[in-house]
Amino acid sequence: MHIIPAIDFKDGKVVNLKQGRLEESTTYSDDPVGMADHWVSQGAERLHLVDLDGAFEGYPVNQALIAMIAANHPDLTIQLGGGIRSPEVIESYLNAGVDYVIIGTKAVEEPEFVGAMCQRFPGHIMVGLDGLHGMVAKNGWKDVTDISVKSLALLFESDGIESIVYTDIGKDGMMGGINMRATRELAESVSVPIIASGGVTDIRDVMALLEVEAKIKGGITGVITGRAIYEGTLNLAEAIALTRKSR
Repeated sequence: MHIIPAIDFKDGKVVNLKQGRLEESTTYSDDPVGMADHWVSQGAERLHLVDLDGAFEGYPVNQALIAMIAANHPDLTIQLGGGIRSPEVIESYLNAGVDYVIIGTKAVEEPEFVGAMCQRFPGHIMVGLDGLHGMVAKNGWKDVTDISVKSLALLFESDGIESIVYTDIGKDGMMGGINMRATRELAESVSVPIIASGGVTDIRDVMALLEVEAKIKGGITGVITGRAIYEGTLNLAEAIALTRKSR
């Protein structure tokens, strides 16, 4: 299991939102590229980049910064979400050095798009499922649908996606612990690997996920952490060392 630091871009800065609300935004840095350098220096092998501007606007906004991070760290695995809604955008990001693109809102509104992109860009497509009380949200989490996370995950299972990034919106940015039950149930329901997100607080959350992963081999391959590493309640280097022992 990988510990994956998150860098969320908003207006060229590194921010974190509570439950996806723009009015609950905390700015942690004016230098996203430097922040990427910092997490890599702490041992990060993978980064989770989110173009929040893109997620809310519906098109990419921070491509230049993202391309710069990829260029600075050619051996780093980068997964990216936010405003990815066309094959042209996917291709441009892959050409810029991004390894995986995460399709979110487009996956909810046009599920067939995911399968088509998996065929066009095999090995590079993930799906982001953001849930509130078990229901999928879209458009930067502004709209909650009547579609369950589990049913949509099962729909994409045979498309050839690399993994599902599952975020519990109620937990995200709140540092109240991961929704372990929902994450485990999703991992047990589908054959696609799950990357957990939302609510990581400290090393105990990492340990709990490792226990679940030990029982569902390959079920949970990563966990994304944002506010916890920025606030210092989770030591990234310590967490990475712990997960490396379990591989």
